[in-house]
This record gives sequence, structure tokens and C-alpha cells, in this order.
Amino acid sequence: MTDKTIILEKARAYVLQELKDETSGHDWWHIHRVTQNALHIAQEEGADLFICELAALLHDIADAKLNESEAAGLQKVQDWLIRNGVSPNDRDHILHIIQYMSFKGGTQTHISLSLEGQVVQDADRLDALGAIGIARTMAYSGHAGRPIHDPARKPREQLSLEDYRSGQDTAILHFYEKLLKLKDGMNTAYAKKLAQGRHQFLETYLEQFYAEWEAER
Repeated sequence: MTDKTIILEKARAYVLQELKDETSGHDWWHIHRVTQNALHIAQEEGADLFICELAALLHDIADAKLNESEAAGLQKVQDWLIRNGVSPNDRDHILHIIQYMSFKGGTQTHISLSLEGQVVQDADRLDALGAIGIARTMAYSGHAGRPIHDPARKPREQLSLEDYRSGQDTAILHFYEKLLKLKDGMNTAYAKKLAQGRHQFLETYLEQFYAEWEAER
């Protein structure tokens, strides 16, 4: 086996151990799906497969929601990369991707990502769309104590990161504040194609949800 193959095997084992019991929708199976999506997109777009796979595997190890802070999470990833012999250039590349790929209320649109960063960002965002995206939204809402729906609350525009993370929303509002915005923010042609059907599924779900809420269906 090559050094890179060994590093990827160690990363899979590490992330599985760290996230196998996570219940917020950021669990091992989320990582598995994002990694598979990233590899498919990377092959279509001609991106570096090693960078894409390793960044996808490690991206939620640094998530601020799963750590005491974003800085602490990024340090955890950096320490792992150093400990497992990832080259300085690859290490910096992966850390940049992980630091700047997140949606964060749409506050990071000014950051330029490499092709590999765009691939991993698209893969992560695809997992927030469609049937899986709906399931993860509901799982996270239960985890965070967020109600399913409150007709009196309206989607918030021009969110700051503090607003986005304040918890002053509902599961259904999350569709408008994030999920329905993702399709138009895809970077790669392949991801844009995949996002179309998943986006349509969100719209179909919302139509059914509101009809059931009003006891019309």
C-alpha cells in the first residue's frame, strides 16, 4: 500500500471512532456519503482524489458544533494530519478547505476555494438536500431542541453568523435560511446536475408539509 492509502485508512478508522455515536446528523454515515459524493465529483472534475477524500473524511472533526470552538476543532485536525505524516502542502490545503467550506449562514461567500475545496463543499451541500437533507434537518432540530414549525416565525434575511447559530429558528425555517439556497451555490457542473433533483424534492416536501399542517390532505 502507498503512504496515501495508509493515511486514508487511518483517517476512516479515526473518524468512525469519533463520530459513530453522533446524533446531530453529523455522524459517520454523513461523512461516508460526503466522501463518496466528493470522489464522484472529483473524478468528473479532474480534482486531486487524495485531497478531496481526506478533506471530506475529516471535515466534521473540526465542526464548531462538535467542539468547544472552531479553533479547537481545526487544531484537532491539524494535530491528526501532523501525527499521520501528511505533507505540509497537503496539510495546509486540507485545513483551508475545512476552515472555509461551511455554509455558516452564507457568510463565507467571499472566500476562494481551490477546485478540491469546491468539490468537497459541493459534496457536503448535496448531503443537506433531498430526502437525506430533510432527515438530517429533523435529526438536528431534535438534537438542538428546535421546534418543527411555528407559522408566526418568518425566514431571516442577511444573517450574521451569530444569528445563524442562535437557534432562533425552526426546522422548516432552516429550509429557507439554508437548504433552498444551496442549489444555486453549487460550484461544479456535476454537483449542479445532482442538486436539481434534490432541490425539487425539498419543494415537493414543503408543499405536502403545509397541506398536512392545514389538514388539507
